[in-house]
Amino acid sequence: MAMILHSLSLSSLFRRPNPNSSRTSKTATSIHYSASPSPHMENTQSKKRVAVCGGGVIGVCTAYFLAKKGAAVTLIEKSSVACAASGKAGGFLALDWCDNGAISSLARASFNLHRSLSDELNGPENYGYRPLTTLSLTVTESQTTSTSTNAGSSSILPSWVDGPIKSPRTIGSPETTAQVHPKLFTKTLLNKAVNDYGVEVVIGKVERVVGVEVEGGRVDSVVLEGGRVIESDSVVLALGPWSGKFEMLSSIFRVYGLKAHSIVVEPKEGASITPHALFLSYFPARGGKALDPEVYPRPTGEVYVCGMSSEQEVPDNPEEIAGDPDSIQVLKRVARTVSSHLGEGEAQVKAEQACFLPCTDDSIPIIGEIPGAKGCYVATGHSCWGILNGPATGAALAELVIDGHASIVDLSRFSPTRFV
Repeated sequence: MAMILHSLSLSSLFRRPNPNSSRTSKTATSIHYSASPSPHMENTQSKKRVAVCGGGVIGVCTAYFLAKKGAAVTLIEKSSVACAASGKAGGFLALDWCDNGAISSLARASFNLHRSLSDELNGPENYGYRPLTTLSLTVTESQTTSTSTNAGSSSILPSWVDGPIKSPRTIGSPETTAQVHPKLFTKTLLNKAVNDYGVEVVIGKVERVVGVEVEGGRVDSVVLEGGRVIESDSVVLALGPWSGKFEMLSSIFRVYGLKAHSIVVEPKEGASITPHALFLSYFPARGGKALDPEVYPRPTGEVYVCGMSSEQEVPDNPEEIAGDPDSIQVLKRVARTVSSHLGEGEAQVKAEQACFLPCTDDSIPIIGEIPGAKGCYVATGHSCWGILNGPATGAALAELVIDGHASIVDLSRFSPTRFV
């Protein structure tokens, strides 16, 4: 699904008409894509030039915070912005779900940055930012009536969740869990970066980074397919699961793709779907291992359902990624089992899709300067928490590139040097 847009109107998807309001959206502005060199923004000669490679949420967040700190940023994307996982993810945010793990500080800092970015960018209207109540449910597909083990606990269920539910419990409050529409968040942030801070967006495939061929060399440019050279003082490689296909990175560490499926349905009675995120232990009628799908209503009235993931080879072209039919059918069964509002006849399927999540062997993101390549940085391996951790990753990398160290998050445990 190509999403190269020269004029975006994002806020209209979330804004409810208000006859008393005269405010217009600052988001409905142009992103200028370049296929050939364009004039430098004023005063860029005195700015640090940074090429950010990758137009997903990690790359866009990095470009935004770099430009906000005064860098002259070129964002390079080979296909279209947010065309892969950053456009097809659920957009679920959690403050403390990563506590006691390696990414705890990153997740907490990023959750709070999402809140402040929402204030800055009018997130509720422009990209569906909102706090959520999050529930854990057990669902057995073969049952036909609700069989909650505790009648009192069923009072926490919203009325639209009317399937065979057991053991509902609250696992997140509006203070600790929230959501964004990931594609709209990424594009809203990029609009801000382009229009307020002069980020240039180039569509092209990165072939190599120049200046680091010799051990200890310093980056001086990026070469694109077709020969275009973008001179840079620093380069950030935010290539997601395609990091594993970039020799400069794959020679140091492994990043593999976890293919995850999702559907988006639009129920007829969308107004009755309350902001409750659902995490399921789902037992299929045919038996076998329990599944763990997730259900996220969106302010648009749509409902996102995801799950069914497996490690697979990442294709070269993100636009060619398609869902496996069997996995999509399972998600449709999940939707109609959980809620009669989400089944056939009561809801329209708007999207059947899949994306690849970038994963590392130690389940920890890779963020930092590449060993032996001065001025060349990497940010990848965020797995299912990419949308959550995008802002803090971008802010920390901007500090590292411009100031020489990160203060918002200690990046030492994420450094690629751990693989050397």
